[in-house]
Amino acid sequence: MLENREGQNIPSVTFKTRQNNEWLDVTSSDLFDNKKVVVFALPGAFTPTCSSSHLPRYNELYPVFKDNGIDDIYCLSVNDTFVMNAWQDDQNAKKITMLPDGNGEFSKAMGMLVDKENLGFGDRSWRYAMIVNNGVIEKMFIEPEVDGDPFGVSDADTVLSSINPEAKALPTVTIITRKGCPHCSRAKETLTKQGLPYEEVELNQSVTNRSLTALSGAHTTPQVFMDGKLIGGADDLEAFFN
Repeated sequence: MLENREGQNIPSVTFKTRQNNEWLDVTSSDLFDNKKVVVFALPGAFTPTCSSSHLPRYNELYPVFKDNGIDDIYCLSVNDTFVMNAWQDDQNAKKITMLPDGNGEFSKAMGMLVDKENLGFGDRSWRYAMIVNNGVIEKMFIEPEVDGDPFGVSDADTVLSSINPEAKALPTVTIITRKGCPHCSRAKETLTKQGLPYEEVELNQSVTNRSLTALSGAHTTPQVFMDGKLIGGADDLEAFFN
């Protein structure tokens, strides 16, 4: 049975990381001393739930966690540093610190190392999250011990709500642009000034003018969507914030 270790110290291990093409040992003390951090652990880099939901949402909500007293967010998996770095690049998750628990030492010391031999994975981490304050585990969010890969309590929104139930997530922003469009540049500058991260979709052979018109009813760029709602072009965006 997986153990809830709230109130206990974090395990003391050394993570073998690769940074700037050089090996760098990072200790638990380096990571947790005099900081309040969130750790989320998952079965494997590049796996479906981890790539589609778990990691992206923590990366998206990183500024909100920072505004609510969290110094860093760590993603831990029983993978080597090369895999974790490649996954970070693939997910564009530069805000998240990757912890490669390649030998499973940290996961084992946490009582979270589980057998995934039926999937050809060997030993992997169970999916969970925790809030750690100066090396002491304040709260854990452990997925239930059921078959499959449960994902319902270690997600970013649940952890953020535990820290501050009134915390407001940033809106999800998508901007459709055209190469060389000055109004697109102006809209992106407006979003940056407002501190809003955004996903940019540039018109190409796959996303055409017809796609743009079907989505927005307009053929001009940019077209900005916020939480699924059409805001409009650069002027509309400025008016929205004014």
